[in-house]
Amino acid sequence: MADGSDTTMTLSRPVPGSLITGIKSFAEDHGGAKAVIEYVGRRGARIVLVGEDGVWGDQFAEGTDIARSACAQAGVKIENSWERELLEQMRPSNDLWRSMGRRTLSR
Repeated sequence: MADGSDTTMTLSRPVPGSLITGIKSFAEDHGGAKAVIEYVGRRGARIVLVGEDGVWGDQFAEGTDIARSACAQAGVKIENSWERELLEQMRPSNDLWRSMGRRTLSR
């Protein structure tokens, strides 16, 4: 513009500090972590975290932009998709197996 003002528009929303803290804490507790971000419609984005020890968990963000920013600020690498190596690294807990069994039996 002729007046020298910046025309760059920022569309990203602020990232909740609790989201960054949660991701960072998970990574610290599990010897590091990687993330896969899944779009879940109006609800936003699911951040699936896989620890180096095979434990996994998830967090939710208002959108994929917020999820990506939170992971970057927490120092967690984002994988583009579910690669074989990442899936093989995951170790489901006994509680998860039990809950999955109940879901199957209840259908």
